[in-house]
Amino acid sequence: MNKVIRIGTRDSELALWQAKKVEQELQKLGYKTQLVPVKSTGDLVLDKPLYEMGITGIFTKTLDVAMIKKEIDIAVHSMKDVPTMLPDGIVQGAVLKRANSIDILLHKGNTDFLDENKEAVIATGSLRRKAQWLNRYPKHTIVDLRGNVNTRMQKLADNDWQGAVFASAGLDRINKKPSEYINLDWMIPAPAQGAMVIAVNADDNFSLDAVSQLNDYETEMATHIERQFLRTLEGGCTAPIGAHAMYNEHDDTIHFKGVLFSLDGKEKYEVNKVVPIEEWKKLGFFAAKEILENGGSELMKKLREQLNK
Repeated sequence: MNKVIRIGTRDSELALWQAKKVEQELQKLGYKTQLVPVKSTGDLVLDKPLYEMGITGIFTKTLDVAMIKKEIDIAVHSMKDVPTMLPDGIVQGAVLKRANSIDILLHKGNTDFLDENKEAVIATGSLRRKAQWLNRYPKHTIVDLRGNVNTRMQKLADNDWQGAVFASAGLDRINKKPSEYINLDWMIPAPAQGAMVIAVNADDNFSLDAVSQLNDYETEMATHIERQFLRTLEGGCTAPIGAHAMYNEHDDTIHFKGVLFSLDGKEKYEVNKVVPIEEWKKLGFFAAKEILENGGSELMKKLREQLNK
């Protein structure tokens, strides 16, 4: 165990928290570690919506390059930010036990605007959140919100917006969840939201063996289904696609819900499945195919045209 495992991470507060969590778990197992923080393009460019920035892997690209150059041994990511196809030579080493996957709305004390007939301005940088919000509240206006958690919370405070949508897990992890929030249990989360993944060089058997001990099988299974659904729809990380899979231990089944929206939220395709645990490996694929065959294929074509302009 003489090798020091170099842990690559973005340098935002949340990313560092996640990397330190992995570091602590590895140290408990007796491994030596070193944190290597880097800035990603997604953190540096705050004046463009994500979907205008080449999308796929915007928050992972810098770490991918560092890994391929052997400057780091492993990288810790929020799994929802990771493209469904990893670069050649990089593999998924482990998925940690999932935190809360729900989205929440931060507000300023007054929630009268949630009356469907009222107008309001809601902030989010996510096309998925935007589409689902407009589907439910068509009279509301959505403004783009970028930056790390702290930056986005400050922008909400500084602007005239009624609220902003965040992932609950991120705020929980860095202990920043305010008292004034609402659980959006009707909003389908991003595939793998709330999960952390460790990427490893494919030829680094030492690090692969180390991180495999941190893998949570139930979370790995659920996120595989959700990301397979996303990949089959051929949506990038920012397309208006939501997916959530959950294992029910009482009857040994998987409950899955997936959605695809138009950018304005007016078109919606939804699939709900409950299958025996034995059928989990292809569940995301078949659920996505069902959506594509029932009108989703045309919408995906339109989305690609809109997002690639």
